[in-house]
Amino acid sequence: MFDWGDLDKFVISFFVILPIVTLIHELGHFFFAKLFGGSLDMQIGTGKKLFKIGRLQVNRVYFYDAWCQFSDLKNSNRLKRSLVYGGGAFFNLASILILNWFILNREIEPTIYTYQFAYFSFYYVFFSLYPIYYSNGHPSDGRAIYDTWKKGSPENDPLN
Repeated sequence: MFDWGDLDKFVISFFVILPIVTLIHELGHFFFAKLFGGSLDMQIGTGKKLFKIGRLQVNRVYFYDAWCQFSDLKNSNRLKRSLVYGGGAFFNLASILILNWFILNREIEPTIYTYQFAYFSFYYVFFSLYPIYYSNGHPSDGRAIYDTWKKGSPENDPLN
């Protein structure tokens, strides 16, 4: 049950843990784009720009939404594009497994924050791979992978 004594846990989970999970997800896309010789622009959050480091822009409402766009993959093909699209979910899943490994080996203690980290990470894996188009017309990662294999590339793929 949630009461006022849990407000601090909510604030930390929502404003610290969730953005970390989001960043891990975006770094997965970045990793695979770089691995295949591409470039990737990332935005964490929405609203006006808070700051920018390289190709990563963090916006004022940093805990809500994220976006990335890659280009210039060397010898682009369906498998490489699919790995870039799925890289975020892969990194989130890997972070859950790494966290559980540390807990099982008693390197860290399980807490509400480790639980929230795993929960938010699984949320990202599930909903990023769920094959839909969002209301803005952009595909989810899963839909982009599906479209890549079905049509050759998704409709909003910058590589078209």
